[in-house]
Amino acid sequence: MLTYNIKFKNFNIKKIKKIKNFKKEIWFKKIKLLESLKNSYKYSYSKKQIQKISKDKNFRLIGMGGSTLGAETIYQFLNHKVKKKFIFINNLNSKIKDKEKKIKATNIIISKSGNTLETIANSNLLIKDNKNIFITENKKSYLSNLAYILKAEIIEHKNYIGGRYSVLSEVGMLPAEVMGLNERKFKRFNYLINNNNFLNELIKNVSAILKFVKEKKFNSIILNYDKNSENLFKWYQQLVAESLGKKSKGILPIISSMPADNHSMLQLYLDGPKNNFFTFFKALDLKSDKINNKWLNVSQNYLRNKSFSKIINAQKNATEKVFYRKKLPFRSFEIKKRNEEVLGELFCFFILETILLGRALKVNPFDQPSVELVKKETKNILIN
Repeated sequence: MLTYNIKFKNFNIKKIKKIKNFKKEIWFKKIKLLESLKNSYKYSYSKKQIQKISKDKNFRLIGMGGSTLGAETIYQFLNHKVKKKFIFINNLNSKIKDKEKKIKATNIIISKSGNTLETIANSNLLIKDNKNIFITENKKSYLSNLAYILKAEIIEHKNYIGGRYSVLSEVGMLPAEVMGLNERKFKRFNYLINNNNFLNELIKNVSAILKFVKEKKFNSIILNYDKNSENLFKWYQQLVAESLGKKSKGILPIISSMPADNHSMLQLYLDGPKNNFFTFFKALDLKSDKINNKWLNVSQNYLRNKSFSKIINAQKNATEKVFYRKKLPFRSFEIKKRNEEVLGELFCFFILETILLGRALKVNPFDQPSVELVKKETKNILIN
């Protein structure tokens, strides 16, 4: 077990050199962005500001990358607890749908810099006279100026928290509170950092990944058996790729939708190049359709009275057994409950994993210098 709510099967590596326990190291205390994972973190918004919009039913969240992926993950993973309607504008399309333009919704516009090109363009079309809330750094920018013109509220995006690490800060927790969720329950850092089992599994996990990287296994393939976790792994994909892809180093996160990919990618995973390591992910599904026995014949009797959830779980377990026999490296997560605590624990695990990997690989996990080059070049092209 990783925690009470997460059954975790770590990489089955016998001979492994474990990294030091990061809890005891000075650098751990100096990473200021980790403050947002703690119970003591002070938000730059107030409960009164949440109450002003808590009765609204429709929301439009406009942003890119880490500005939206955390909230999208929360909305999808905990959708059974959310009664509000959220639309996420998270890409630059040549034509935004008319229904998205016309819908009366409270806009939440998020950009750390306040100058993100795609967010500026989308906001230009979607912001009208309805309620608008901006989450951006406390400095002069396009969005801060726009908020001033609209007389809209500005929530400070702390300048020491990068977008991909911001899910447990204002960026993810303000939308979570608006969704009617308990933001305090997401904050599991204090519990986890004092949980020896969690720390031991995290360190063993990171040590195994470092071993794979040394063996030229750079592809981290996520075999996801839970449709409500698709956005979780899009968030994870950005976190890992943007944090570690530097100095000709890095890990390529690839999301594979299972069991559909049994019929497209599985043959490659099993018998293709051995440059991958894998993550199995499944969440308990209490509400699942059942097979209609009326349409079964004798040869399909093994399906009688089976739920779809049970069939999917059988496929996952079978795939793990074959991977084990073929000596393919994998870890496995099984989620026992779908609530704020579990999602907060997953956020913490992957954030700490990424920071530890960055430190071990001797890359800065908090910047993205080459992305800035593309932003500058795009602006130069548009100017000319």
